Amino acid sequence: MNMSGFQYHKSKKYTDYGNIYEQCSGPGGLQLAEFMAEKMGLAAGKKLLDVGSNRGYQTCFLAKEYGVFAVGIDPWDDRVQGNPMVEHLRENAKQWNVEDFVLGIKVGVPETHFASSSFDYVYSTTALEMVRVSQGIEAYLKCLEEIYRVLKSGGIFGLGEPMHLDIKLPLDLEPYVSQGDYPWKECFRSIPETTQLVRSAGFEIIEADYAPDARQWWMAYAMHDPFCKQNPGEDPKTLEIDGGRWTSFGYVICRKDM
Repeated sequence: MNMSGFQYHKSKKYTDYGNIYEQCSGPGGLQLAEFMAEKMGLAAGKKLLDVGSNRGYQTCFLAKEYGVFAVGIDPWDDRVQGNPMVEHLRENAKQWNVEDFVLGIKVGVPETHFASSSFDYVYSTTALEMVRVSQGIEAYLKCLEEIYRVLKSGGIFGLGEPMHLDIKLPLDLEPYVSQGDYPWKECFRSIPETTQLVRSAGFEIIEADYAPDARQWWMAYAMHDPFCKQNPGEDPKTLEIDGGRWTSFGYVICRKDM
C-alpha cells in the first residue's frame, strides 16, 4: 500500500512485478519512473535522454505514458545473456509499441558525443552511483558536466540514486554494506553530498529529497529482483538488518540555466 500520498496513476496499470524487476535495475521499477517524470514535468513531444537505461523498460514507459521521444544510452552488456543492454531496449520498444519513439545507443557518459543542447530532459536512475564507486568522484562530476552540456538552456535533469539517510552508519550494518564489488557503503551518498556535486556541475537545484516510498521500493526489490531471489543472503539480508535506519533512495530535480 502506498502511504506517501503520491498517486501512481500511470504505473499502477503495470502489476507484473516479477517482470518489471527483471527488466529494471535497483528499487522502484516503473513507480520510480513515474515519480521522477512527474517531478520533472515531462511534456509530450519533447526529447529525453535516459542515461544508464539498462534494459530500457523505464525508457519505454516514459515514451509511452508521457509522449516523449526517448534516447536510451548504456555502455554495458547484460549480466545474464551477454548481449548489449540496448538490444533489450530495442526489443522492449517493440513490446511497448513505441519503436518510433525510442532509440538505443551503446555509449555512456561522459563521452556521449551528442551535440550540445540536444535534449529537453535528462533522466538517470540507479546508474551514476556505479561510476562514482568504480571511477571516483572526479569521473562522477564529469558525467554531471556532460549531462549539463547536452541539455538545452532551461532543460531539466532528474537524478535518482540509492542513497543513505544523513546519519552515521549503524555499526551492526557496516559489515553488510561493505561487501561485494560495488559495496553500498561506497555507492551511497546522502542528499547534501549529492546536491553539492550537482550544483558544482552548474545546475540550479529545484527540489532534492528522499523518496517517500523508498522503503517500499527496497522491499519490492528484495522480493522480486532475480539476483535478490538467487542470493537472499546478500541485498535482502542487508535490507532486513538495516530495517530502514540507513538505506534510502534520493532524488534531485535540477535545471540548466536559461
